Amino acid sequence: MHGYFVVATAAAHVFSFRSTTKQRGLAIALSLAASLVGSSALAQTAKGPKPKRDIPDEVARRRIQRESDPATKFRSRQLKRATLLNSALAQTASLLTIKRDSADEIAKNRTQKEIDPFAKFENLREKGMWLNIPGPADTIDQDKGGVRSALADVGIGYVGGTVISLVDNQLPNAARATTANQLYMGQIPTFSTVNFMIVTYDLSRFGIPDGQIIVGAEQQYWTWKPGGPDRAGLNTLAYYQTFFDRKLELKMGYLRNVNEFAGTLVGGNAGASVLAPSSNILYQAGMSNNAAPTPALNVKYNFDDHLYDKVTIQRSISPDGQYAQITENPTGLSWSTANAGILLLDEIGYKNKAAPGLPETWLRAGAGFNNSSYKNLQYPQQSRADANSVYYVAADRQLWQSDVQGSAYRGIYGGFSVMYAPPDLNRVSQYYELRLYAKGLFDSRPSDQIALVATNTVWSNFAVDAALAKGNLVHRDSTAILGTYTAHLAPGIYASVGLAYINNPTSITHTRQTGHALNLLVSTSIFF
Repeated sequence: MHGYFVVATAAAHVFSFRSTTKQRGLAIALSLAASLVGSSALAQTAKGPKPKRDIPDEVARRRIQRESDPATKFRSRQLKRATLLNSALAQTASLLTIKRDSADEIAKNRTQKEIDPFAKFENLREKGMWLNIPGPADTIDQDKGGVRSALADVGIGYVGGTVISLVDNQLPNAARATTANQLYMGQIPTFSTVNFMIVTYDLSRFGIPDGQIIVGAEQQYWTWKPGGPDRAGLNTLAYYQTFFDRKLELKMGYLRNVNEFAGTLVGGNAGASVLAPSSNILYQAGMSNNAAPTPALNVKYNFDDHLYDKVTIQRSISPDGQYAQITENPTGLSWSTANAGILLLDEIGYKNKAAPGLPETWLRAGAGFNNSSYKNLQYPQQSRADANSVYYVAADRQLWQSDVQGSAYRGIYGGFSVMYAPPDLNRVSQYYELRLYAKGLFDSRPSDQIALVATNTVWSNFAVDAALAKGNLVHRDSTAILGTYTAHLAPGIYASVGLAYINNPTSITHTRQTGHALNLLVSTSIFF
């Protein structure tokens, strides 16, 4: 640039010797042009590429300047803070989205429950029992024609059922008998049918907490009469209500306490459960049941949602057994039967229903005392005794949940029962049961049940010794292993098939041909 400026200046001096105005103006013009040309060349030089060896030095110099510049440091810190803030805001937004989605899901589930067409019938199901009788959604008629809804509008609910069973020993040479001298169920094909109808009336509509009136009737028929016998009569006539925000429950009337205490059905569902022989020891202790309801007052105190204590004061069934009770009082309407007194029984327990991540658990223990007049097995020649008792401990626990979030009840369960009654007044003195069962084990069959049950029944040593003294073949206990599969075929329809091996199926005495049985069990349950 300096060279261009010198040349232009020299040219201007040459023209100045001309001493004319025009020459001076031309010189000035040339000088300005030279300056513009020099500036243009400088700009092009500045924009042109630099040698490559200068690039690293320049980058390093600029980095050092940035790092040492306080303004740059401040901007860097601000940028980092902004980045952290944006990250926190993004995480918060994500959590809010998740919570919003959860809230939407809860609202969706709540809406589905609110529009459940069968929810309005729940308050009309019989209250106070541990036994789960299928509800209106699991019946063959459900609410067809709106009949159930019309009745519900005036406070009336109902459930009916038919249970048909067949038991047949599959072993050859099993001393087939006639009906008259049959010794145990299945020795010859044994058929039974039980039909019942229960109607409830809702009293909570009048301000009575959980108030309910229950009326039921039952008819049964057995080809082997000691298994029944045949009857038609009252099933239940009861009043139920709660007090103190459901802390206290009261139920009184003609009750079936086998559905209120102990838990004798494997699985707890009337449609899919297996009836184990544990009920025998409770019947001989005087406990009322579906075929033999008796007057009773039940009071249950709930310490919290799980722990409870339940007491009954009940008119005992006949101390001579179930058959004697039904034969004498087939309708169930009589206040008492011969030699029957009062059964006082107390059960304390802990129970929680299955929930996601919370397995179902039921622990219970009970003791009962009966002042009925029992035959004295130890001293048969003496008068009857009136101080009988029964004790039991039982537990059921869900071992594994197969569908935790969907249907928490599905999975595998295990349980046991131990019962004792004094051998001087009771033919069955001890009872032991182990059970393993599964509910909804298969995704395609979520309502089916599989059960494997092993039992041991110990007979009174006094009764066994008395039979032995008469020269009979006797056994001191009876052991059985039972496996069943119950399929839920359709709403209100269940079908069960099972096989039971029984060592010593008869009661105390037997013959050489009746020492074993392999019983095929088939049953169908229909609810409406």
